[in-house]
Amino acid sequence: MDKFGAQKNATQYLYPPIEPFDRRMLDVGDGHTVYMEQSGNPEGQPVVVFHGGPGGGCSPAMRRYFDPKHYRVILFDQRGCGRSRPFASVDANTTWHLIRDIELIRETLTIDQWIVFGGSWGATLALIYAQTHPGQVSQLVLRGVFMATRHELEWFYGGGAGQFWPDVWDGFKGMIPEREHNDLITAYHKRLFSGDKSEELRFARAWSGWENALASVRSNGSVGESGGEYAHAFARLENHYFMNGAFLDYDGQLLDQVEKIAHVPGVIVQGRYDMICPPATAYALARKWKKADLRMIPVAGHALSEPGISAELVKVMNTIARN
Repeated sequence: MDKFGAQKNATQYLYPPIEPFDRRMLDVGDGHTVYMEQSGNPEGQPVVVFHGGPGGGCSPAMRRYFDPKHYRVILFDQRGCGRSRPFASVDANTTWHLIRDIELIRETLTIDQWIVFGGSWGATLALIYAQTHPGQVSQLVLRGVFMATRHELEWFYGGGAGQFWPDVWDGFKGMIPEREHNDLITAYHKRLFSGDKSEELRFARAWSGWENALASVRSNGSVGESGGEYAHAFARLENHYFMNGAFLDYDGQLLDQVEKIAHVPGVIVQGRYDMICPPATAYALARKWKKADLRMIPVAGHALSEPGISAELVKVMNTIARN
C-alpha cells in the first residue's frame, strides 16, 4: 500500500533535488526488465529504497530523504510498475521474484550490506527481505508498517476504515453489487482482470482512489483522479498480491519470524492517525523486535509526504550518517 498525494510544505524537510549518476534497465529473467538508478555519493553508504503498492513505483522525491554527500541511494521499480516492463503484468510477479530481483541488484552493484528503507508495502518487502537475507541488511528504516495479514486487509477492505470514512467507503463498495460485498478484494479482482480494458481502468481508478483518499491526516475525502495507466498497474498489482496473501507461507509470518532480524537495528516511523496501516501493527512489531525504535508521529496519516513523517525520516537518516 502507498499513496499518491503530497503535502506541499513537506518539501521543506527534504534535501534539494538531485539527478542520478546511473540509470539502467536490468534483465531479471522471466521476461521482466527492472528499472534501477543510483544517485548521491558513488562511494557513499548504500541505502536501497523499497517503494509502496505493490505497484506504486519509485519517484524522484524518494532521493531527497538522504544527504547526497553521504549516501549512495539506490531506487528501483518493482516488476510490472513504473519504468519496469512489461507494465502492469502479474506474470512471474510474486514476493519471491522481487526478493530475487533485489539480490540481483545488490550483487550487480557489488554491495555487501546496505540500509533498507521502505514504507507501507515497502516496509512489508523490507521485513521479508531482511528475514530472508539478514546478513545483507545493516539497518532497517520503516514507515507506515504493513505486514500483509488478513486482519490488516479486513480492516481496509472489510469496513474498518470505512467506519471513519463512510461516505468514501460507500463510493468504493458501491461499485460492486451488494451480493459481493462480503469479499471486495475478490470482487475487484474479477473486474481488474476482466480483459476489458475500459472496465479494468474504471475499477482501477476506484481501487486507487479509495486508498488515495485516506492517505493524509488532512484529507477531505477526495479520491482524486490518478492517471489511468498508473492506476491500472497499481490496482492490478496490489490486488494480485492481496488475493495471494503477499505470497507468504502463512498468515502472521512476518511477526512470527521477527527473531531472524533480532540483531538488525531498526527505526519505525508511524503516523498516529494512519487509516491505511493502523499503528497497532507497528506497535506489535516494535514490542517483539527489541532493536527497533518506534517513533509515533502525533499528527500524521499514512503518506510518505506527511510533513511530520518526512521530517522524522530525514532526521533518522542524518543520525545514521553521523554514527
